[in-house]
Amino acid sequence: MANERSGVDGDPGGDPAAVVLREPRDRAYWARRFEVPVEQVQAAVEAVGSDPAQVAAHLGKPWPYEASGIV
Repeated sequence: MANERSGVDGDPGGDPAAVVLREPRDRAYWARRFEVPVEQVQAAVEAVGSDPAQVAAHLGKPWPYEASGIV
């Protein structure tokens, strides 16, 4: 769904509403976004759910995270 994956395919204006890890490109996006290995993103989602702010907090990263590797 485009809304769930807005950080990858959809709405270019704004932060994604959920951390979705279905496709390899989704996992790569979130790993780059948080600047951590994919495994850490997966573990964070398993621990706290798919809310980006909660995942970021679990990883010790701010949200929104302007200094991420995403351009």
